[in-house]
Amino acid sequence: MSAPAVLFDVVDGIATLTLNEASQMNPISVAMRQTCLQLVERVRDDGSVRALILTGSGGAFCSGARLSDFHPDRPADPERSTGRVIGDMMADAGNPLVSGLRSLRVPVVCAVNGAAAGGGVGLALAADVVIAARSAFFYLPFAPALGLVPDMGASWVLPRAVSRARAMGLTLLGNRLSAQDAADWGLVWACVDDAELSSTALGIAQRLARLPGHAIEEVRALYEQSEDNTFEEQLALERDRQMTLADRPAFAEGVRAFLEKRQPRFRDGSSQL
Repeated sequence: MSAPAVLFDVVDGIATLTLNEASQMNPISVAMRQTCLQLVERVRDDGSVRALILTGSGGAFCSGARLSDFHPDRPADPERSTGRVIGDMMADAGNPLVSGLRSLRVPVVCAVNGAAAGGGVGLALAADVVIAARSAFFYLPFAPALGLVPDMGASWVLPRAVSRARAMGLTLLGNRLSAQDAADWGLVWACVDDAELSSTALGIAQRLARLPGHAIEEVRALYEQSEDNTFEEQLALERDRQMTLADRPAFAEGVRAFLEKRQPRFRDGSSQL
């Protein structure tokens, strides 16, 4: 019996989703897409889960689409063009997966344990905090190798994270971006030694799990709206959110904890930040 395409477990409120087709560099296969979608919904519905770690098995994080599924001489569906097949897969699973990760009620940490290529780049960047093993790299083969454009949300995240100039160069030239350069460019939170990746990811997830329950969604929304707002509009938005959030129990507990020189104990989280 073959191993499952995705592994999943929950320990002490931390869920870990592991892409598990290491022999193929964890491609975005049909089984992987569908299973990941189901597991993201499971995390969304499970109130005991406080953070999610996304990672890969073996020497790669995710190699993107499995190109053998689109062999030009052996069409997967004679009734549909290759473009339609790919478009339907994106609409049915690929796009909902990255959107689902970005809209979870809990923080998402991605531990990039090796190559993140093609759609694997967008998948990794759907997380709130991304850390990469020193041996990892990011590779966008879309334009130079396939005549395509970045997908899985990469075209939205990349220019905002590293500038349009760097996003264009990375996309058109097809250079591999090392984990250290990705950290230096601001694409990921940190580059760590390979042996420290798992423990670092867990430590970050545990810290994020202690946040007030609404914190991750509020911060995401604030930063996303800042992309389109004027400075004055953003100031008004900050004021609006602070007025609402300051009346919630988390703020009162945070103030008491500061004055009493202790860690806050949020009702919907753990005892520490």
